[in-house]
Amino acid sequence: MSISDGRPVLAVASECAPMVKTGGLADVVGALPMALAPQGWAIRTLLPGYRSVLAAFPRARVLADLPDLLGLPARLLGVSRGALDLLILDAPALYDRDGSPYLDENGQDWPDNDVRFAALSLAAARIARDGVGDWRPELVHLHDWQAGFVPIYLDQLGVNLPTVLTIHNIAFHGLTSADRMARLELSPARFNVNGFEYFGQVSALKAGLVGATAINTVSPTYAQELTTPDYGMGLDGVIRARAADMSGILNGIDTDTWDPVRDPAIQWYRLPSGKAANARLLRQEYGLDDGAGPLSIVVSRLSDQKGLDLLLAALPDYLAAGGQLALLGSGDARLEQAWRAAADANPGQVGVRIGYDEALSHRMYAGGDAVLVPSRFEPCGLTQMYGLRYGAVPVVARTGGLADTVIDANAAALAAGVATGILHASHSVSALAHALQRLCALHADTATFRRIQKNAMKHPVGWDASAPLYGALYSRLVDERTISQ
Repeated sequence: MSISDGRPVLAVASECAPMVKTGGLADVVGALPMALAPQGWAIRTLLPGYRSVLAAFPRARVLADLPDLLGLPARLLGVSRGALDLLILDAPALYDRDGSPYLDENGQDWPDNDVRFAALSLAAARIARDGVGDWRPELVHLHDWQAGFVPIYLDQLGVNLPTVLTIHNIAFHGLTSADRMARLELSPARFNVNGFEYFGQVSALKAGLVGATAINTVSPTYAQELTTPDYGMGLDGVIRARAADMSGILNGIDTDTWDPVRDPAIQWYRLPSGKAANARLLRQEYGLDDGAGPLSIVVSRLSDQKGLDLLLAALPDYLAAGGQLALLGSGDARLEQAWRAAADANPGQVGVRIGYDEALSHRMYAGGDAVLVPSRFEPCGLTQMYGLRYGAVPVVARTGGLADTVIDANAAALAAGVATGILHASHSVSALAHALQRLCALHADTATFRRIQKNAMKHPVGWDASAPLYGALYSRLVDERTISQ
């Protein structure tokens, strides 16, 4: 079945790989259309018309004028790229600017982010009501807070259409002041504890949580964690109230893009010779010495959520045991400075690149013996899946999707021959330090470590298991709406 032959779904997101990406959200949004086509669903993705997106599609066709979108002129553009069928919201006053999708050049939130993403949500609701030409969605799939107001606008427009909200990271609520409701054309009737009010402010994410027909998140363990105060970020009560409508569906990765055998970014790959060759090249690229210990990699946003401060604290013992580390990432200025200092203090053992380079990340997975993901919480995580695919053994915190995708190399798993990585308690420097010592010990046992790598590379990380779950969720929501009419 081709991408365009299935039942129509409108996806609404602030990112979509490869056009615009700051994290795993973009990868998932970009992968779902191809993954769900065999399930009989055709997804069109509504994406903000950021400057970089419009530059990538100079010949995008105009599908509709939206002369009064929250008081601003806008147009709806259409374009296809491979498996992606995109609707681009061209609103220059909102998106034609330098900086990231969410932050200005100084790393601060755009002050009008509430309007920028409310406009995206309102445009989605109008598309659901009016269609685009003869195309009309049967369901709207919302991604994170940036699409959270869609159910509210649908209700205000009198549109009865099923919606599913996927929580990629509940830490970001999309908060704005209550006095902005008029500017966002939100009815104050929903500004209450059962609506989008959150401690006196308006929460776009809560609007989606209370308004969507169904809610899901990106791993079964994270779905359970969200019901607790430790992980629910103040919305655990809302999640518990929607428990009957909540599910966890594990993310997958694009196994064509992330294929160590055919990856154009790396040398020929095969265990053990390919790993060794790529490790030598990676050490040269990062200025690291030759070493007998494990070469670990970190490809991450630099933040406390990702546990990069914990790793700094655990680093001395790991280096003393012969380990090396290559890091690629950016984020918190404090952590950027601290990691630069760690590299300066440990030449030949620690290499740091601040920023992001997609091709370099592929070379890192190909050359690394292990990938470290010490997150305090991790809804799903794709980093450990890339590591599994490339034989970079994941050393990960036991939380969220990390716990769902990595089999710890404990005695039982090693005896059964199923271990794929190392798990440790989150929030703990001592637990992380112990996990790194385990890594060094396992790496020194070449035969055992090679078995773990081979297990990792055989572990399923694509969409084969998860796509049918999304397809079944879509079908149930659409069918229930049909029955109720």
